[in-house]
Amino acid sequence: MKHSEIKNRIIETASFLFYQNGYNSTGINEIISEAGIAKATLYNHFKSKEEICLAYLKYKNTSFIEDIEAYTASKPKGKAQILAIFDFLELFFKDKDFNGCWCIKTVSEIPKDNEIIRAEIQSQKHSFIDLISKLITNNLENVKEAQVKSLARQIYLLYEGAVGESHLHQDNWPIKETKQLCSQIIS
Repeated sequence: MKHSEIKNRIIETASFLFYQNGYNSTGINEIISEAGIAKATLYNHFKSKEEICLAYLKYKNTSFIEDIEAYTASKPKGKAQILAIFDFLELFFKDKDFNGCWCIKTVSEIPKDNEIIRAEIQSQKHSFIDLISKLITNNLENVKEAQVKSLARQIYLLYEGAVGESHLHQDNWPIKETKQLCSQIIS
């Protein structure tokens, strides 16, 4: 198997385990066993569990951003493209593997002083806010440039609240309610 294929298998395996079981509850030996590789092979690709965690976060975020951009772009131009982020979340929630936000799960498990992982998570959240800003700019005519950032942050907070609460309640009502709130603030 090629070097890149092995690395991808490690990342995919660790991603599944970290997301389902948590970062702290997933050990290196479990990743090695599930990926079907030797310990030396894992350490040829990653120096530490922290490096695997960073690869996991980047892997999840890359898929998320690509998928949500494609999904919103498939909707009619206007408010529908902005509100589509909540429709996307509802589809994500209905997936049998839905387990909340991978970033929030991870940041809740790392020590407060782990700046490397925290910075990666913050970067990912900022890229999502930027995506929402782009949706606002491209789809709402009555929003002034100075208001875009604040509105994007408000929608981001609604989205993040919906993720956490739908996971907590194991129900989609938080997603439906936040979509309704978003509709009101973009009217």
